[in-house]
Amino acid sequence: MAKEQKTETVEPVAEPVAVRKMKRYWRVAVIANIKDDDQPHPPGVPDDAYADFDHIETIHKLQAALESDGHETKFLMADRSLPAAVLEYQPDICFNIAEGLGGDAREAQVPALLEMLQIPYTGSRVMTNAISLDKTFTKRIWRDRNLPVAPFQEFAQGDEPLRAEFKFPLFVKPSREGTGMGVDTKAIVKNDSELRERVNYVIQNYQQPALVETFLSGREFTVGILGRADSKLYSRHPEWYDDKDGFHRLPILELDSSRSVTPQVYSKAAKSKDVGEEGAPDFTCPAIVEPDLEKKLKHLAWRAHTTLNALDISRSDIRLDEDGNPRLIEINTLPGLTPDYSDLCLQAAAEGIAYNDLILDILCLAAGRWGLLEPREIALKANKR
Repeated sequence: MAKEQKTETVEPVAEPVAVRKMKRYWRVAVIANIKDDDQPHPPGVPDDAYADFDHIETIHKLQAALESDGHETKFLMADRSLPAAVLEYQPDICFNIAEGLGGDAREAQVPALLEMLQIPYTGSRVMTNAISLDKTFTKRIWRDRNLPVAPFQEFAQGDEPLRAEFKFPLFVKPSREGTGMGVDTKAIVKNDSELRERVNYVIQNYQQPALVETFLSGREFTVGILGRADSKLYSRHPEWYDDKDGFHRLPILELDSSRSVTPQVYSKAAKSKDVGEEGAPDFTCPAIVEPDLEKKLKHLAWRAHTTLNALDISRSDIRLDEDGNPRLIEINTLPGLTPDYSDLCLQAAAEGIAYNDLILDILCLAAGRWGLLEPREIALKANKR
């Protein structure tokens, strides 16, 4: 008599979360604030308000880049309609370049909303975006971590005594703005009378403290940083990233404002000019610098990025003092992404990185840390089976 075969019930094994969430294509919401050059500003709002908002053409370029890899995209305006729009569209991930709608941490508004809704997004998270917009707070952190910054002082009332160690000329700007807002040739002040006039102008017109710092008379550079420690696991181009620390330093871009509409000052007026247009700064990328200075500039940009816990992308501005020593000016954790115009895009292009590849890598790096992509080594093992 044949032996009775024993049958076993096999319980299904749940797939790992990363595998269950895996999609080849995603629904991507592109979130931004759009500028309308024809729309008048409300009363009491400075003329250069909204200067860091994006043109709709930039959004279309971003969408085209994302769609080139098969993703579905939809543009969502970063205004009061955003919470409902995000819930209605239900994106897998958001490509965030929104500047926010006011307040002292406006660039953190969209990340905070998406965190609350538990929706993945690109770039740095809430705290970093809040801190990096506050130039004074950022400089305090850098200074405490022994990073080189010019001597600085914040004026909240306008009548604070100037610290004794300062020597004119000084440079005055809003403490919580970007894109050259509140900056023109009058930002360089040569005596106490000019200082008080400019400080009060900033406080009254921008409703925020004025940042006063030693005027740096040397060459000006900007350096882009991509990636993080595990970039190679999620990037579409792992060869871009350093084997030791996972970061990529883009070529250094030098800005020469000597012949711009605002000599010596990289102002909003200068930034609004197209590359090569009369009155625009001269851009040189890669910058012609000695190897030792190149190493210092790239290291400072990396330190500026990592000290603030920035993620995946940033661009740091650095200027030399009268003795040729580099000093960090500020960091932009939401750098402009307009092709053939924004500094970071010019740096990428100088290295031969295509715009579509740059945008898709920013997306994939974010997707990796939010669990939408398997690490490369796991995916490779799966493909070999």
